[in-house]
Amino acid sequence: MADKFDVIVIGAGPGGYVAAIRAAQLGLKTACVENWKDKEGNPTFGGTCLNVGCIPSKALLEISHKYVEAKHGFADQGLVVGDLSVDVPKMMERKSTIVKNLTGGIGQLFKANGVTPIIGRGRLLGGKQVEVTDSEGKTQTYSAENVILATGSRPIEIPPARTDGDKIVDSEGALEFTEVPKRVGVIGAGIIGLELGSVWARLGAEVTVLEAQETLLPMVDQQLAKEAMKTFTKQGLDIKLKCRVTGTEIKRGVVKVTYEDTKGTQELKCDKLIVAVGRTPNTENLLEGDTGVNIDERGFVHVDDYCQTDAPGVYAVGDMVRGPMLAHKGSEEGIMVADRIAGHKAEVNYDAIPNVIYTHPELAWVGQTEEQLKAAGETYKVGAFPFAANGRAMAAHAAEGQVKIIADEKTDRILGMHIIGPQASEMIAQGVIAMEFGSSAEDLALTCFAHPTLSETVHEAALAVDGMAVHKANRKRKKK
Repeated sequence: MADKFDVIVIGAGPGGYVAAIRAAQLGLKTACVENWKDKEGNPTFGGTCLNVGCIPSKALLEISHKYVEAKHGFADQGLVVGDLSVDVPKMMERKSTIVKNLTGGIGQLFKANGVTPIIGRGRLLGGKQVEVTDSEGKTQTYSAENVILATGSRPIEIPPARTDGDKIVDSEGALEFTEVPKRVGVIGAGIIGLELGSVWARLGAEVTVLEAQETLLPMVDQQLAKEAMKTFTKQGLDIKLKCRVTGTEIKRGVVKVTYEDTKGTQELKCDKLIVAVGRTPNTENLLEGDTGVNIDERGFVHVDDYCQTDAPGVYAVGDMVRGPMLAHKGSEEGIMVADRIAGHKAEVNYDAIPNVIYTHPELAWVGQTEEQLKAAGETYKVGAFPFAANGRAMAAHAAEGQVKIIADEKTDRILGMHIIGPQASEMIAQGVIAMEFGSSAEDLALTCFAHPTLSETVHEAALAVDGMAVHKANRKRKKK
């Protein structure tokens, strides 16, 4: 039997490594088990997010946006540039450098905080024992007072479009193209599909997105989702709704996708096909039979509001439990669990978790949508303000979109904030903070915002909730 720990974390993604660091900071003897290897076969931390998800995709989104801005936007601003070209290998090299720096940084943080890294595949046994199998198949068993499961998720595979790592790829493969394909097909118009489709469309590919749902982004406030649909279409993304993919075939280097829509059987030909239909928890072979931890039919670990499983002393966080599959949600859960193990009272406010789609313009939201409030029969009031009337947005050549704030009709408490526009991912934090403190729309309306800034749209939207926006004509509000 190897050393005994106060806490063993299985998984070093955003939920796991954050939980391990926090536990160690609180004086608990902590280890973190991780099996991920980089392309050179070296152990690496950060999970999907840092290695093949959030970070590399944002690097490519940022680079591709700069390319589009230079190619199509500079001339309007009086900037004259010569012929532009895309060096995809150089672009991928920069993405890899960013990933390497960040994943290496986690190793340094483990060292600085006294977290013991254990390299191998972790498996929970009965009695809070953790079995770790290394790359050579050798096993070692560790004991812990508390175990945190944080093994994350992986892309869902669908039978009609099995990935082959070359022509048909998942979200990871879509970040590794060595050149810009002429035609790209994307199955799934969710967050991942839209972001990856945007990257390659900006760089010159003809992109077609096939989505089974009847509406684009049904989880987004539909006023903003409809605006997004118009914008993405204008940018060249061909988004086809109500499409069910029935099969794929590769012939002479071309992928033929067969799908059904309202008109019958259709066909799409592309050079690369990205399958982005969601993610599924990494819980296969994670648990021995007598752990007491329960998993549902979809592979999610059952936990309570505090991420406690059905087995005492065993917790689970992040993508493998209920709630949105978001890195920051997993991190907050990891911190909460470490705090609770150390004897502190802690919880996650699931009503104030921000969501972001890193297209251009960005979409970001927190709280409830109009559709959700209508369905619940709640009374509410709405204020909105367009970036087209914001000086900083105009100066930045980024005046698309709007900020929308929804407040309770009676109490004025903010129920949701929804943004489509420049820097939405940063600005949504203002709504999150406001909701964390139980703020009213009036609280934001009475707050002084710097001028000129994009954030003034938040101020004006808050004023507009009661028909008092200064820099736009206010509509008379109808009582709901």
